[in-house]
Amino acid sequence: MVGISKGIRAIALVGPAGAGKTSLAEALLHAAGAIDRQGSVAAGSSVGDASAEARARGGSTELNLMRFDWQGDGFVLVDAPGGAGFAADADLAVASADLALVVIDPDPARAPLAEPTLRRLEAMGVPHALFVNKIDQAHGRIEDLLIALKPMSAAPFVARQIPIMTGDVVTGFVDLALERAYHYRPGAASEQVPIDDALRAQEAAARQTMLEQLADHDDALLEQLLSDEVPDLDLVFGDLGRETRDGLVVPVLFGSATDGHGIRRLLKMLRHDAPAPDRAAVRLGVDRAAALVLKISHGSAIGRLAIARLFEGPLAEGADLFAADGRAARAGALFTLQGAATAKVGRAEAGDIVGIAKLDMARAGELIGIGAPPPEFLLPVDPPVANCVRAVAAENQKDEVRLSTALNRLAEEDPGLHWGQDGESRETLLRGINDEHVAVALDRLKRRYGVAVSVRQPGVAYRESIRKACSQRGRHKKQSGGHGQFGDVTVEIRPLDRGEGFRFEDRITGGAVPRQWIPAVEQGARDAVARGPLGFPVVDVAVTLVDGAFHSVDSSELAFRTAGRLAVAEALAAAAPYLLEPVAHVTIHAPGSATSRIGSAVASRRGQMLGMAPEDGWSRWDAIEVLVPESELHGLEGELRSLSQGMARYEAHFDHLAEVSARLAEGIVQRRAEPAQRGRQPA
Repeated sequence: MVGISKGIRAIALVGPAGAGKTSLAEALLHAAGAIDRQGSVAAGSSVGDASAEARARGGSTELNLMRFDWQGDGFVLVDAPGGAGFAADADLAVASADLALVVIDPDPARAPLAEPTLRRLEAMGVPHALFVNKIDQAHGRIEDLLIALKPMSAAPFVARQIPIMTGDVVTGFVDLALERAYHYRPGAASEQVPIDDALRAQEAAARQTMLEQLADHDDALLEQLLSDEVPDLDLVFGDLGRETRDGLVVPVLFGSATDGHGIRRLLKMLRHDAPAPDRAAVRLGVDRAAALVLKISHGSAIGRLAIARLFEGPLAEGADLFAADGRAARAGALFTLQGAATAKVGRAEAGDIVGIAKLDMARAGELIGIGAPPPEFLLPVDPPVANCVRAVAAENQKDEVRLSTALNRLAEEDPGLHWGQDGESRETLLRGINDEHVAVALDRLKRRYGVAVSVRQPGVAYRESIRKACSQRGRHKKQSGGHGQFGDVTVEIRPLDRGEGFRFEDRITGGAVPRQWIPAVEQGARDAVARGPLGFPVVDVAVTLVDGAFHSVDSSELAFRTAGRLAVAEALAAAAPYLLEPVAHVTIHAPGSATSRIGSAVASRRGQMLGMAPEDGWSRWDAIEVLVPESELHGLEGELRSLSQGMARYEAHFDHLAEVSARLAEGIVQRRAEPAQRGRQPA
């Protein structure tokens, strides 16, 4: 068991895009005295979202780390981007956090936006609380918001505050545990005010509800409530903290990050109720001194940093570090991170998140032992599916090596990015979670590394096959002085069942083709099916060598390979070739309110509905199974998001090849032929 009693605590800020997570981080830093002036995301003056990509988009595009001290306790904020495309960059940090704050806005109609976040935190086992931001813009009741949220969480939402309304505006709150009322003051701590008679009954009812929810997990409190005793305040606060740390309840607080309202009350909750780092270590199965690498960062001045969370400490420069497979290294210089700024430190304490220089062996998601090898470790999260693919190429051929280096670094920094060479098309493919994710990666590629690239949709892996059997002779004869070339074969071809691939057989008798040349004929046949008469690889066809002739002097391996290729190529053209396209099995996860619209969108993409069922464990969500041609997947993710308030997601996997209609096939074949025709034109 890790022997940490306290340590620096990591608080993850998570939730839908646009809820104000970065603004809340700024407000917490300012209230705690870590910064002199509260910056603004809109004005581009915040500590977080300092990258050029985030500034340009007005929202987080990567993980941001910030730190502050509050009344003697140290905290690291993990500001996770809300966009689905950037989830992979922050997932490890969120999974290793001590407490997550789910930041939402107060509109009950937008409550479903929080469900993906709430479900993911439940799956990770991370204790969490809810902060309702922008409370000054609330037009509905907090009760309505909690009712809308209730089906989205296994643990109950426990309101720790109720709002004080002046007209239609929230001007303060009542702390239900303390039974004290406070009025907001811009830029300052809230002012305590008496609870008036009009508010007293509402406060009493709300407090009773809170106590009853806590009593579900505390027999002593339940007994006091049944006896109509006034619960001891220490017991109430003890239950709030314990049940929050154990994930039994989800406390709810509210305020306004931009105005600083409710921020100090939130800081007090974090100080008293956030678990110590040893709880996260136990959850992750870390039972000794170790550092979990959350991400890799390539900074222009410092170079490569392995950003890691420490479980048990301290860690100092020069410490011996070990990977699970025995690789060893010494820790380089240590750096704390405050947004884009770094500061060198001599040592790091338990629970802290720091950048470790010169740790080239470490990769994101790897557990590194401090002083000894680490325990076995399994990643606590599954990476999101990379649905968006782009073909990229350096505009200047001399930049090809720089492009590979840059793509390697981008993929190392962001686990959601992948790249590689397509074996068939020879294209360099960049894969990301969605269109926005890939667009940001391309922006970074140009800004950081100065590599100009052309970007286009990758080619679809079309195939072709044949409808009928036929026989064809192929003869290759060439005489140019000295030994000539001679090969003569007759082949029969026939279609096979879908999925059987390519088959070569020979029925040669009487030595019409000597045995040593038959493999060359097979290779020639394979050459021919690599690019069929429509311009694509041929599948599900059998080639049988039935006859031939040879010359004792001029026959050769090359001659019979050429003859085999000519025979099969001509046979394919005569065997009624037709085009096949890859079809993907797609599983779409979406709120039920968007299901009918998504069905229409799938139909417009030549999709076929297979079935639909309620999403297991989710409230009013559906899992929709469809078949969609891979050529129609481009733009699907963006369309699904637009139809579902940004919530729908999908996974796609190759399912089968299907025949393309004659009308569509004609256009595909024509487009395939155009580049070749242009290449034959004179300069």
